[in-house]
Amino acid sequence: MLRISQQQIDSFTKFIEDHDSFVIVGHKEPDGDCISCCLGMSYIVAHFKKPYILLSAGPFKRSEIKTYAPLFKNELPFMTQSERDKCGLIIVDCSELSRLGDIDGDFKGLDTFIVDHHKTADATGNNVIIDSTAPAAACLVQQLYEATVGKPSKEHAQTLFFGMATDTGFFRFLREDSASVFEATSRLVSAGVSPRDIYTEMSGGKGWNTRKLLALMLTRAERHCNGKLVVTWETQEDTRKLGTEGRDSDALYQLMLAVEGVEAVLFLRQETDHSCTAGFRSLNSCDVSAIAAKFGGGGHKNASGASIEGRIETLLPAIIKEFSKVL
Repeated sequence: MLRISQQQIDSFTKFIEDHDSFVIVGHKEPDGDCISCCLGMSYIVAHFKKPYILLSAGPFKRSEIKTYAPLFKNELPFMTQSERDKCGLIIVDCSELSRLGDIDGDFKGLDTFIVDHHKTADATGNNVIIDSTAPAAACLVQQLYEATVGKPSKEHAQTLFFGMATDTGFFRFLREDSASVFEATSRLVSAGVSPRDIYTEMSGGKGWNTRKLLALMLTRAERHCNGKLVVTWETQEDTRKLGTEGRDSDALYQLMLAVEGVEAVLFLRQETDHSCTAGFRSLNSCDVSAIAAKFGGGGHKNASGASIEGRIETLLPAIIKEFSKVL
């Protein structure tokens, strides 16, 4: 993970100072890292004594983030042109307006600052901080917080730790070049964070039906590409029967990637009659972000996603074909 430069810190600080109010938003279907970054940015803006609103298209499906849902709105409030001219848009954990999802309101024309860590992010300019080597966007927000606010309170440190722990799989995904990440984490623990309590918050509270759905996904799983790729899917009937709340696809990926010889996992969910969401996970050298990008998605080298028009029965062969080119 790279250190944010003083020039980037200065650009961010100037952005905060130059605007009277702020809209803080992350990607649709937020995870813990996205929520953590939004809240972390709100702490910084509040330190500068400036008003803000938190926006999210949701849905807040994951059990560990449901309690944060009331803090977010899904509608951009009306602003006069003068107010829009003085309002700053802060986008975290993504870099494209299209990934913000279905939020009522027009973001176009708002002065924007982006903080992201996805490999497929391609925004450029003075008001952009993108570091694909950062394992979580919360790592970048923590650096900005410490540079502008100082040492975090226990509450603020818990929020930042939560985001970092989410995208690192509670540090399972980190490699040998992660000393700076652990150094940053140690500062949060020094502020009073209990890793055990955060882990319990992240891993507990799963609904009974999530276990039933997980069992169904495991039973349905198939192996392709000489056993290197595992594929499974969720139909609309599965959703109707077992519900939409508290899905635990992360557990599915973890179990499948632990199988000997498996290098990647593809999970497809039929969201509507004509659209699916896809989850891609991999180990080591398989770059699933490149495959996701072919279907309009993106993300990280080993963890990506996409929203795709089509049905499971036609999309599966097409995606498997792309995997067969690299596995």
